[in-house]
Amino acid sequence: MSFSDPPIRRILAPNPSALTGTGTNTYVIGATELVVIDPGPDLDDHLAALLAAAAGRPVTRIVVTHAHRDHSALVPRLAAATGAEVLAFGTATEGRSPRMADWADHLPPAAEGLDLDFTPDRRLTEGERLSGPDWELSVHHTPGHLGSHICLALGEMLFSGDHVMGWSSSIVAPPDGDMTDYMASLHRMAERDWRSLLPGHGEVVAEPAARLSALIAHRRDREAAILAALAAAPASAGELTARIYRDIPRTLWPAARQNVLAHLIDLAARSLVSATSTTAPEPIFQRN
Repeated sequence: MSFSDPPIRRILAPNPSALTGTGTNTYVIGATELVVIDPGPDLDDHLAALLAAAAGRPVTRIVVTHAHRDHSALVPRLAAATGAEVLAFGTATEGRSPRMADWADHLPPAAEGLDLDFTPDRRLTEGERLSGPDWELSVHHTPGHLGSHICLALGEMLFSGDHVMGWSSSIVAPPDGDMTDYMASLHRMAERDWRSLLPGHGEVVAEPAARLSALIAHRRDREAAILAALAAAPASAGELTARIYRDIPRTLWPAARQNVLAHLIDLAARSLVSATSTTAPEPIFQRN
């Protein structure tokens, strides 16, 4: 798929799954001097497709929205093939919320999808601008899905990574994901009048305000469902997942449980719930 002004090409990686939809979107921007956003998974066919899209033109920068392997694993080979500088907010674990330290003994290990080998050549900062002859990107730090997640604005278009996807809501998996930060980032992005969102997975979002509003409402609905379930009886994140997510296949319950745990940590920070036991395999929560 191609866009224009400046030229933008979306190259779909062949890594479809229950968590990636049709696959990871890699974006190649520019007419003469190119920037690549999210090279994607380490697949030979995808590397060949990206080099074909470059068609011999210089790739000067590779920008990674966040270091999950479906977005960043191809970085070393693409950088070696093009000589491009690799830019990101940080590594996979940088930007992790300090509040997660209070839950360190009760959280699962880092998610399997983290690219713990990823290190950028240079770290980006909030509001920083990157430019080429016919493009300029501005950096928006949007922690939540991952503490080091960024979105990139090209005028009124936003490359939204996994912060806002075109096919599903995002997973927020503690300790590297944080629901408090995720909601704050959603609200901050909703303050802008975007023309379109170009996500890391799924189709272009043509009505950004409606999509952002729907994601905020979805999370508030899940929060309300958790509080209602806890009003009936204390429960663990796993037990709440079984009660609340009856409408999805059980194969997706592990991912759903991560979202529930993220909500519970957020609700505990707001003194709406508390952990009644921390000696069990996982904490038991009650409504305050």
